[in-house]
Amino acid sequence: MASVQGSVPALSAIRARRELSFSSPGTATPLVSFARSPDTHRQRSVLPGHGRRSVLRAMVQQAVQGAPAAYAKEMERLSAKESLLLAFKDSGGFEALVTGKTTDMQRIDVNERITGLERLNPTPRPTTSPFLEGRWNFEWFGSGSPGFAAARFIFERFPSTLANLPKMDVVIKDGYAKITAKLKFLNSIESKFVLSTKLSVEGPLRMKEEYVEGTMESPTIIEETLPEQLKGALGQATNTMQQLPVPIRDAITSGLTIPLGGTFQRLYMISYLDDEILIIRDTAGVPEVLTRLVSSPSPMAEPTEYES
Repeated sequence: MASVQGSVPALSAIRARRELSFSSPGTATPLVSFARSPDTHRQRSVLPGHGRRSVLRAMVQQAVQGAPAAYAKEMERLSAKESLLLAFKDSGGFEALVTGKTTDMQRIDVNERITGLERLNPTPRPTTSPFLEGRWNFEWFGSGSPGFAAARFIFERFPSTLANLPKMDVVIKDGYAKITAKLKFLNSIESKFVLSTKLSVEGPLRMKEEYVEGTMESPTIIEETLPEQLKGALGQATNTMQQLPVPIRDAITSGLTIPLGGTFQRLYMISYLDDEILIIRDTAGVPEVLTRLVSSPSPMAEPTEYES
């Protein structure tokens, strides 16, 4: 009888601790609590039934609500991309941009859509993403970008009827970039200026670009579209080329290369990147927008680490 009476306080204490753990007002109900038995001094886990049901209910709600939320965000991103590409077309495209025909209203409209797409950037570390490599076409650049400066240099010295810049693209591969500007004179003579740069990763968003060299390739002549008054001059130039010494002739044929190592460099930030669109901003915040020309690299490739 004495032993039974002695065990009553211990049982009461255990019951009090359990009630305090599971039903005390103003306290959060733990999923798992431990009570130490005075007889065995071993811990045992207690999982309350209502806690288990709450966890399962939360998991189901998250699964049901998460899929529509992700789908809605992806649809918003695709819509923003389509809106930006449409704004490029409405503003006159690349030709209107480089010839200065784009209006202020068109510029602010494009910039607004650029900002809207950047907000939905799906790539948290674009500088080490495999999507960065490939061939990209310049769609848009601001007044402070190198591409815009090169275009204005050409059109300030040559009228649009004499020379134009129909296309600019860049190939990014293995830490290097090769920017190609295609020039056309009199719609009959085509030439290319190629700028080679070295890229260094400065962080998850920031990169440094160092200019290595610039090359003006030998022009290609489309005789079918060459004006009659120039065909005679073309024949004379061809004969003169054949009479030049071989080293000089080879040098002219291969183009003119200007070394630029250590002369120019710039920092920029990648503000948006996916398998179709690349947006970068320089130190002044001026955006450049590029669209992919070829299929993207495999997203399964391992990205390289950056050094701060």
